[in-house]
Amino acid sequence: MLAFLPVPIRGPLAFLLFVLNTLLWCAPLYGVLLLKLAIPRPGWHAFHARLLVRIAECWIDGNNAILDLTHPIEWDVRGLEGLRRDAWYLVSSNHRSWVDIVVLQRVFNRRIPFLKFFIKQPLIWVPLLGGAWWALDFPFMRRHSAAYLAQHPEARDQDWETTRRKCERFRHAPTTILNFLEGTRFRPDKHARQQSPYRYLLRPKAGGLASVLEALSDRLRTLLDVTIVYPDGRSTFWDLFSGRIRRVIVQVRQLAIPAELLGGDYRRDPEFRAAVQRWLGQVWTDKDALIGRLARAAPG
Repeated sequence: MLAFLPVPIRGPLAFLLFVLNTLLWCAPLYGVLLLKLAIPRPGWHAFHARLLVRIAECWIDGNNAILDLTHPIEWDVRGLEGLRRDAWYLVSSNHRSWVDIVVLQRVFNRRIPFLKFFIKQPLIWVPLLGGAWWALDFPFMRRHSAAYLAQHPEARDQDWETTRRKCERFRHAPTTILNFLEGTRFRPDKHARQQSPYRYLLRPKAGGLASVLEALSDRLRTLLDVTIVYPDGRSTFWDLFSGRIRRVIVQVRQLAIPAELLGGDYRRDPEFRAAVQRWLGQVWTDKDALIGRLARAAPG
């Protein structure tokens, strides 16, 4: 353990180790990617995909080991019983910061199929990681603003079709798709602007989840409803690297997706749309209450 080091040293050291771990595993990952592009045969595609996922899982193992080495974080994780690597899952979580991704990867790595999530198209240019996300078949999406959609309503159908097409590739092997229903990280100003009826959450956006349910209606059966709480009130990457995050609480609920919500037309069927929103509204109400209980029970 390197927790005895002062924060001005420990923070940069943890960051450097994360970078070195990324460089270490990006080398074989990009090598397999080049091989995949050089031999574009259908029979090889599945083999390359599995190999790329194994490399990514080792990268996550390295990140976890670095956190254990540099920071004495207390992990309180519950609800992982019965998870399988040969099933399709839809994961939904509250969203406090991008540290949530590190937390979710730690919790689910090698327990369920590798986590994949929709990424904004410009992020493909992020050094090293952008290409890695592309190699791992993370779906890249163009996000349109509300103002743009008001002027170009046809873009909504284009986005929906893009989601359907990208999800089509996930039908052939067990996959986990992560969706942050709030659509953005929680901030008090956003909460006030939305006039959210929840105390600890922004309003959930059902459209993205509904499009995945429609595209994979014959595969998805379980929603993993994840609640993340940082009792210290700190959740930035610098907080993580410098050891200011001393405890992380993660609770997972395995919820059966109601059969009536699989295969419906969210865009054109108002009754179906209302049913999806009611279901997610109840999930969000329960999550808001759970966050309150966990926050009150946390020491300090």
